[in-house]
Amino acid sequence: MEAGLIVSLVLLVFVVVTIAKGVRIVPQGEEWIVERLGKYHGTLKPGLNVVIPYIDKIAYQLVTKDIILDVQEQEVITRDNAVILTNAIAFIKVTDPVKAVYGITDFSEAIRNLIMTTLRSIVGEMELDEALSSRDKIKARLRESIADEAVDWGLTVKSVEIQDIKPSPSMQKAMEMQAAAERERKAVVIRAEGAKQAAILEAEARLESAKRDADAQVMLAEASAEAIRRITAAIGDQTGPMSYMLGEKYIAALERMGEKDNAKVVVLPADLQEAVKGLFGRRG
Repeated sequence: MEAGLIVSLVLLVFVVVTIAKGVRIVPQGEEWIVERLGKYHGTLKPGLNVVIPYIDKIAYQLVTKDIILDVQEQEVITRDNAVILTNAIAFIKVTDPVKAVYGITDFSEAIRNLIMTTLRSIVGEMELDEALSSRDKIKARLRESIADEAVDWGLTVKSVEIQDIKPSPSMQKAMEMQAAAERERKAVVIRAEGAKQAAILEAEARLESAKRDADAQVMLAEASAEAIRRITAAIGDQTGPMSYMLGEKYIAALERMGEKDNAKVVVLPADLQEAVKGLFGRRG
């Protein structure tokens, strides 16, 4: 009696376990891969599914929702040998579970490494300035380059975003030094240009002043010549008026010399009397 009860309990437990193993409820957003005797047999969709216990095995449980893959930061060398740091983030989706599990050992790691190597290749073809300013271009080329490989692995690359792209610390320091040198060069050029313009303006001012001095001298000479012509026409051959005018100018010059504060000694000709007589046309 006891033996029969034990057998009944064992059979009951076996039936319960068998039913539990045969009934599978797949959550929404997942698909399960079933293997029968070690070989792919089918894919369980979300909902209630039945498999053969002890023969069928749930080998893989795949998430069919969008998967976020964070690509770690890495150093990349540009075409002009500049070192920059860049990292990315990818959004992928499993569209063919069979290829995803049997086409590659770890599709997440494969996509991550593919993005890293492709990113190095793309940036390596660019100059530093182009790489730093062409984030959208890099993103588009990156997605296009890995799309075909992803399809072979049963994946769809929905988007690849460049999270950050910046010069390395040593490169950034070099760029700052270069920028400072460029600013200093521009300042030197501006100062030199200013000095050049000042020299040009000064030379033009001297030239203009010289021209005006020359014009003034010409005008004074012409005025003096005209005065001489008029005086000559007025007095004719008479020397008396001419001598009188010269005498007046001579005396006026002596007066101006005597009025100066630093005039200590006034030198007069020894024959002053004769000179004055001569100026006024009277001989002794």
